[in-house]
Amino acid sequence: MTRLLPEGASLRFEGLEQPLQILRALGGGTQGEVYAVRCGAEELALKWYLPACLERDPQLPRRLRQSIALGAPSEAFLWPLALLEPTAESRPLIRHPKAGFGYLMALRPAGFVGAHRHAGGDLEISLQNVLRAGFHLADGFHQLHLKGLCYKDISLGNLFLEPGSGRVLICDNDNVDIDGQGGGSVLGTPGFMAPEVLLGKAKPCASSDQFSLAVLLFRLLTRHDPFRGQRELAIRCLDEPARRRLYGEEALFIFDPGDPGNRPDPEEHAAALVTWPIYPRALQELFEQCFGPGLRQPERRPLTGQWTQQLSRCLDRRQHCPHCSQETFPDPPRPARCWQCGSPLPPPLQLQLNQGRVSATAGNTLHRHHGDPLAPIRLDQPLARFVHHPEDPRLLGLHNLSGEPWPGQLTNGQSFTLAPGKTCNLAALQQLHSSAGPITVLRP
Repeated sequence: MTRLLPEGASLRFEGLEQPLQILRALGGGTQGEVYAVRCGAEELALKWYLPACLERDPQLPRRLRQSIALGAPSEAFLWPLALLEPTAESRPLIRHPKAGFGYLMALRPAGFVGAHRHAGGDLEISLQNVLRAGFHLADGFHQLHLKGLCYKDISLGNLFLEPGSGRVLICDNDNVDIDGQGGGSVLGTPGFMAPEVLLGKAKPCASSDQFSLAVLLFRLLTRHDPFRGQRELAIRCLDEPARRRLYGEEALFIFDPGDPGNRPDPEEHAAALVTWPIYPRALQELFEQCFGPGLRQPERRPLTGQWTQQLSRCLDRRQHCPHCSQETFPDPPRPARCWQCGSPLPPPLQLQLNQGRVSATAGNTLHRHHGDPLAPIRLDQPLARFVHHPEDPRLLGLHNLSGEPWPGQLTNGQSFTLAPGKTCNLAALQQLHSSAGPITVLRP
């Protein structure tokens, strides 16, 4: 296959002091091709556009310059770093005379895989890390919207996950624009577009992002489409008119609490029926709000901060079933039973903080926002983590990840200090005084 840029060559670009060595092609699509390149001692990624891309979207260079000037909203984005045009001496080496620009971005680290693999059931990832991925995704778009920007094309194809941590990377950021700008040729991806955009009644904006985000979160949490239920089975060919009905004109959430007319089929849509009951009602209600009233009324769609709050609370409830070891998220007053084996779940030992309770389960973490209502929720900066004893997994401890010592009391009344990097046995702990406020052990 003939590539736009010659692999192995060193090309010079306007504004760069050093040449870029084209190492290898990473992939390509309708917009252009992506290459691994070396600039000095650093490896980066270079997206190089096909000539037709600029013809379809003449505002593309403006958007890229704008994004580069504003900077990345958060570490979750593979953000454009520099817009590149070849120098006169390098232009003849490019294999299409009209292919004249691209942009540099960070190279996607090893270990991140396409989110479509999880949605297709082809990825080993814990429920905890699926929820973390959803949190990081919502937080990333929260930071984007705070900058006055909108993404326009939120979908599975633009998201990568790190299964072992739940971290995410959002790519293809060349569609990002000032909210309300209305330029560009991209309207979104079928199945993720807000109804008003799909039906041609509005251009992509922050409120349509909120709808697309909810669709992507639903796809991550349930591995199913929120509108593909029994109505889908009546469609012989999912062509453009059928898509407009299914996702726009006659859209009906498969778990709409007031209308069961599009419930999942037990055989064709089994994943949705298995996964939906796993999650607490407060999280389910956000989907019902977005895919119910929010279908026709964009102002009623949940905000990004509401998603991060509920996903964080769901993570705080996580505990393992003592019978089958499955991750569960008990939701009082609903009966506490394991969603996989059906066994009753015992009341967990919990820690009480100023802003809520966290179940004492290995892998669960404490964060500054638990003690400070004004602190932002940051899953990547935990204050403490629950850990198993290295020799006896039945014993659970709390590991201090902060840089500060925490004074505390044991159940026998003795005072002690939990030093940074040290672990205390929860069985003997009564209370700690952390930098985020008091931590009290609540025994069932």
